[in-house]
Amino acid sequence: MPKAKVVQTRGFVVSFAIAVCLFAPVRNARGADVLQARIDAIWDAQRYIKVDEVKPGMDAYCLTDYGEAGVEKFALKVVDIVRDIDPGRSAILVMGMDDRFRHTGPVGGCSGSPVYIDGRLAGALAFGWTFSKDPLYGVTPIREMLEVGLMDGSGAPAASSGMAALTFDFSKPIHLAEAAEQLSAMRLGRAGTAGGATLLPCPLLVSGLSADACRHVAGQLETMGFMAEPALGGGAEETKEGQTQLVPGATLTVPVVTGDIKMNVLGTVTEVRDGRIYGFGHSFLGYGPTNLPLAGGKVYTVVSSVQRSFKLGASTEIVGAITADEEGAVFGRLGAKPEMIPLSVRVERFNTLGPRTYNCRVARNEVLTASLVRSAISGAVFQAGSFPPEHSIEYHAAIDLDDGQSIRFGNTSANMDLAEPASEIAGALVLLMNNPFGGAAVKGLQFDMRMTPRNIDSHIWSVDLEDSKVKPGQQIRADVVIESYLKERRKHQVRIHVPQDLPAGKYNLMFLGAYEYENFLRKSMPYRFIATNYQTLVDALNTALNVSRTKLYCLLVLPPDGIMLEKAELPKLPRTKALILQSEKRAVAAIPYVQWIEEVVETGTVIADKGIIAIRVEK
Repeated sequence: MPKAKVVQTRGFVVSFAIAVCLFAPVRNARGADVLQARIDAIWDAQRYIKVDEVKPGMDAYCLTDYGEAGVEKFALKVVDIVRDIDPGRSAILVMGMDDRFRHTGPVGGCSGSPVYIDGRLAGALAFGWTFSKDPLYGVTPIREMLEVGLMDGSGAPAASSGMAALTFDFSKPIHLAEAAEQLSAMRLGRAGTAGGATLLPCPLLVSGLSADACRHVAGQLETMGFMAEPALGGGAEETKEGQTQLVPGATLTVPVVTGDIKMNVLGTVTEVRDGRIYGFGHSFLGYGPTNLPLAGGKVYTVVSSVQRSFKLGASTEIVGAITADEEGAVFGRLGAKPEMIPLSVRVERFNTLGPRTYNCRVARNEVLTASLVRSAISGAVFQAGSFPPEHSIEYHAAIDLDDGQSIRFGNTSANMDLAEPASEIAGALVLLMNNPFGGAAVKGLQFDMRMTPRNIDSHIWSVDLEDSKVKPGQQIRADVVIESYLKERRKHQVRIHVPQDLPAGKYNLMFLGAYEYENFLRKSMPYRFIATNYQTLVDALNTALNVSRTKLYCLLVLPPDGIMLEKAELPKLPRTKALILQSEKRAVAAIPYVQWIEEVVETGTVIADKGIIAIRVEK
């Protein structure tokens, strides 16, 4: 299977290996026999030509759309046959003879363009060489493409080449920023093959935004291995018949984001048989079974480049779903329903006349969804330009789940652009969609943001205590002065009641900004951030995402009293019982139950530091 889960039940250490590579043809004998039988059932010797029948020097042609006259025929010449270019895989090398091919060199978006030899389908254009002076292409044989989607996950090829992994240790408190960083470091899809060749990229075209916003989004997607480019306009017009014409050589798109913001992956149809569509000549993500939207498209033109030429185009209406994504091709079915998630983004900025709402739908995929949502939000936010050097944003977000629950959070960020909210929503999504517990699926997403051009960073300037010595039952009186970025100082009065039964001794009085307060919670009550099942994952996300950054947290830390077992709080537990429960022979470790008295003050600023003062409680 393309996704492997390793679960260590004690501690819930979970590693998700997401295969974003090509599938090596490792099969058991029974699987090979089944696959051979199914290939034989659809093989047509009058329609297809085998690799063994192809010889160097044979004339050939391909069908593709260069944006001039629809699907056209382009002359090719067979250079040679390469056996075992990847283990168990062959390729046909062809040279483009058409003047336009010679001008552009290998073109991103030609992936899947059908190649015909002796009047029969031989395969599809699939790879080339960057900076190549000649239009030299590698062709994936049609037999290898027809294998895709035949096994339905049963006895299918195993993923065995390079892997990019998302690894989450659910035995430790969840950390959204780390999950988002791991997501950003992933490269989806494999670009390289043997002999220095690279798979022809399927351009991911971004539209519906300003040119600057499109470039911003494209830059984010390129770090993940996509060839992302700003597109022209929105969706393409329908054909005169009102139906997308998916025929060999026509444009095949995967609209991963639709609506007010559009992101379309563009390639070419190789073969159509009884509502089954084969395209690309290589994988998109290499996930095996999948469910991504399938649509036709229109090519406006080919952008010629020394590094890598590519097709510029747009998608038409969704007509089916990509149901298999393997080494040889992507495979889809007309009429199949892709899974997509509604996304609403509302943006209010100081330099626009009013708020603007973007309504989109995003393809559902374990890793791709989080990246696409983050990119779509980023595009909407930067539509009206970059942020000024000094700024703050207030934001609210909701991730609704199929079971009626939701992850809801809101916060304030200062001078961080979109880093904090983007990291939070992407981290939450990738954890929800890649956990070992199952649970409800993501049903919908909302994001609401307001940006103002002011700096609200601040720090604790001073803390003055009325008296550092108090008695049980009295109040600790403190004046905390917060200094803002502009040197404005504001005094906040804090009153903390000392418990009547608190033993005499020395105690710490802590004044914490949100970042320090969250660190304190993670150390003192880690179980609030640990997921042991689906419900505790939802609870942990809601806890981690709802520590307000504009508040000052004032804590009087008390002596530990009792113990905690997983998520069970057992305060004031008699010492004899606590000793029994803390035995090393028990499977579940007991930790001291930390307690404190807390007062929270709203400051309207983001406090980045902390202050600790010792007080003495006297008899």
